Amino acid sequence: MKPYSPKGILRTVVCAGLLGLALPLGAQTAEYVSQVWSPDLGDGRFKNPIIHADYSDPDVCAVGNDFYMTASSFACVPGLPILHSKDLVNWKIVNHALKELVPQDFYATVRHGKGVWAPSIRYHGGEFYIYWGDPDFGVYMVKASDPTGEWSEPVLVKAAKGIIDPCPLWDDDGRCYLAYAWAASRAQINSVICVAEMNAEGTKVIGPSRIVYDGNDDVNHTAEGPKFYKHDGYYYLMFPAGGVEMGWQMAARSKNVYGPYEARRVMDQGDTPVNGPHQGGWVRTASGEDWFIHFQDKGCYGRVTWLEPMKWVDGWPVIGEDPDGDGCGQPVLTYRKPVVPASVVSNPAESDEFDTPDLGLQWQWHSNYQDLYGFTTPYGFLRLYSWPLSAKFTNLWEVSNLLLQKFPADAFTATTKVTVVSKEDGQEGGLMVMGWDYSALTVRREGDRFVLLQRTCKDAEQGGKEKVAELESFEPSARETIIYSPTVSREIYLRVQVEAGGMCRFAYSLDGQAFTACGEPFQARQGKWIGAKVGFLCVEPHAEPAVNRGWMDVDWFRVTP
Repeated sequence: MKPYSPKGILRTVVCAGLLGLALPLGAQTAEYVSQVWSPDLGDGRFKNPIIHADYSDPDVCAVGNDFYMTASSFACVPGLPILHSKDLVNWKIVNHALKELVPQDFYATVRHGKGVWAPSIRYHGGEFYIYWGDPDFGVYMVKASDPTGEWSEPVLVKAAKGIIDPCPLWDDDGRCYLAYAWAASRAQINSVICVAEMNAEGTKVIGPSRIVYDGNDDVNHTAEGPKFYKHDGYYYLMFPAGGVEMGWQMAARSKNVYGPYEARRVMDQGDTPVNGPHQGGWVRTASGEDWFIHFQDKGCYGRVTWLEPMKWVDGWPVIGEDPDGDGCGQPVLTYRKPVVPASVVSNPAESDEFDTPDLGLQWQWHSNYQDLYGFTTPYGFLRLYSWPLSAKFTNLWEVSNLLLQKFPADAFTATTKVTVVSKEDGQEGGLMVMGWDYSALTVRREGDRFVLLQRTCKDAEQGGKEKVAELESFEPSARETIIYSPTVSREIYLRVQVEAGGMCRFAYSLDGQAFTACGEPFQARQGKWIGAKVGFLCVEPHAEPAVNRGWMDVDWFRVTP
């Protein structure tokens, strides 16, 4: 069956159905259970992290017995993932609130590390609101009555360079306020948290900004990421300090929205191996339990998601366990699950059979989507078109049509079946691990044959030069003329095994049974504010598109131990 012959594929699927043959189930079935990381221990307890993937700067809200979480997505598209849970332990990706980044023209090309920084999600007046800071443009907001449906177009709430990490608070009298921080890379100030009044609709800042916490004290430096709450008559700011890798969690309280605020440390590493536990959100269940979701920076894996018990002691939150009773908690490695009416084991999707016209919610592009990046199909495969490299090509850091997903566990194996279809020399496609350093196993047409390559680059953002190694060569699987163009194709299975610590080893197979190790081992490395990602590339060496684009059809992508 030729993947570029839709009629043949459709006929095969229909015949299989008529004959009663079992067709593969897609990854987007009702509940996806990971083979490589599931936190539910099955005995009423859970293990941390609850999501071993890069859901950076998480925030959460509760509506009845449902919990919704979002996280930073930076310049990856679609952005603002929406995850749903019934018990705060088992999560499922159900939507993205941001279909494309704004301004659209600016994000039409790859913009590593820019875009959506540290969003907050709130439920108010029957609607869900998400605010985020784009450090280059200002504070944006989107809203929806149904988090799994369509979200509004982004509204620019406050235009300013350097504002990040916004969070709203609707007060008891209906007035609305916004807390936020600053990025030194744009504003040349940081470690301060500000509050300003918005209109009651939460669509525009209408009042002056005021500093309500100053972390420029050589103690709580890098104060940022505030979450704004009101509890028992106090206004609370919960925010991280100390930096991403080795920081801690702070809380500040005041009887007045503009302060002065008194502050204290409420969670740090303590006696645990969990570095930098901070930046997240407080949530209260319908039964009255308090919990806190935050991240831990794990290098190449990005910022993985943790769940902590929380309690109030003398008007202060204590997050995690507090064995010495000093009011500053430390992370739990395992703990009892929250008391909730229902709990179903579910994890964010990883594998994908590409059996429906809907792209799996785990996949993201490296810029705003353009039609010629590729298409889903109803024929059981995903098609990616070869994208031209620039005339000044140095390495794949510039490529915006990469289709990638997060590392899902400490150790896992990702295997895919693809067919590279080429109409001109140099067109290639394959499997890659992307970050500040990257490595890709690709198949490229050279004359009437295909060559298996390993592309590897260190310090890609700094213009590091690729090392390209030729590993094998193959005859085409098929030769055909498509619209007067001599076309050759190669069906191949590609695999990357990721060991604990992020060491990656590649392999290939021509029959899907016997895999041959190939290339050099590669140490995965995080990207610009994101963890390393795994997925697909399809490129060609022309500064402009070739007369006839090539493509790569992806039959399936499977994550296993």
